[in-house]
Amino acid sequence: MGLAAPADRPAPAGRFAPSPSGDFHLGNLRTGILAWFFARATHRRFVMRVEDLDRVRPGAEQRQLEDLRAVGIEWDEPLVRQSERTDLYAEAARRLAERGLVYECYCTRREIQEAPSAPHAAPGAYPGTCRDLTETEREAGRAKVADLNREPALRLRADVSTYRVRDRFAGSVEGAVDDIVLRRGDGVWAYNLVSVVDDCAFAVDQIVRADDLLASAPRQAHLTALLQEVWPSLWGRDVPGWEGAARSGRTADGGSSAGGGEAADGAARGTGHRGADGAAPWPEIEYIHVPLALNTNGQRLAKRDGAVTLRDRLDAGESIADVVDRIGRSLGVEHAHSAADIAAALDPSAGPGTAWASEPWVVDLPATPPGA
Repeated sequence: MGLAAPADRPAPAGRFAPSPSGDFHLGNLRTGILAWFFARATHRRFVMRVEDLDRVRPGAEQRQLEDLRAVGIEWDEPLVRQSERTDLYAEAARRLAERGLVYECYCTRREIQEAPSAPHAAPGAYPGTCRDLTETEREAGRAKVADLNREPALRLRADVSTYRVRDRFAGSVEGAVDDIVLRRGDGVWAYNLVSVVDDCAFAVDQIVRADDLLASAPRQAHLTALLQEVWPSLWGRDVPGWEGAARSGRTADGGSSAGGGEAADGAARGTGHRGADGAAPWPEIEYIHVPLALNTNGQRLAKRDGAVTLRDRLDAGESIADVVDRIGRSLGVEHAHSAADIAAALDPSAGPGTAWASEPWVVDLPATPPGA
């Protein structure tokens, strides 16, 4: 199944990208169902990506995939594991560095927290301490992190301070862009880089995820735009059967900007013009951020809230159909027993004002299942 795409672009995709740190709670499953629904309802491929570079619990990946299959979610091959793709992230960083868009950072977390922030900077934004050091200062920084048994982090040299994206439910969102980490001091490639690189490599132009990540969308869209400039043939390079990059003779030189957004100064990114090397423009990213699941105290749902995972509910005597029905009712769908039942009742064109998208899902679970 695939959305029709221009001949010089691979078929687009949606995705779900869990971290195998433990079992899914019901909010995770709900987001997974919505990501699958929006992709399939718009005839996109659906990519399953395991974000296993950090916080991996043995056996969690298998259990998560089993839970997704149990509620009726399927995906297109291959299953993507980030731990098997580190060479790709290194290549992306190398190409950015060749354009002067990467620098070493020697700051500790405490130093960043205690550093004075620029006026109007977003909370937690990197203050740029290491952005323009002399070579002597850089040598001192390398020695400092070596004494800590670490290596310099790598940061993106952002060329804008804010960036704007459009979200299906939130509308136009302008957010701060700072010099995000690309590789951490422990040598692990950072989330903002790897998630964007993988989305581009698998032609993911629809991103459905929880709305706690909405603030990350502008900086990730900005990075997407920079990646098209330095690596235009990255888009769709790992889509099975796609050979468009080779056919079009794409190279790392030139390329138009993209990313589904624009800089705060109004310079449009992703306007659809063709780059100087002939590479097709990357499509605009469709962001769909969906409400979080909360506990009855209004806090983000977590496993500490009790029997909140699919397996917990099964152990409590509920069936898979009972669990799916509860998720369905949170989306305004009655008597759903599988993800397909939910998909059949939802509107793929849902936008602002949609009831289930207007407020968080408060998960109020019975202590014991009905009839126990």
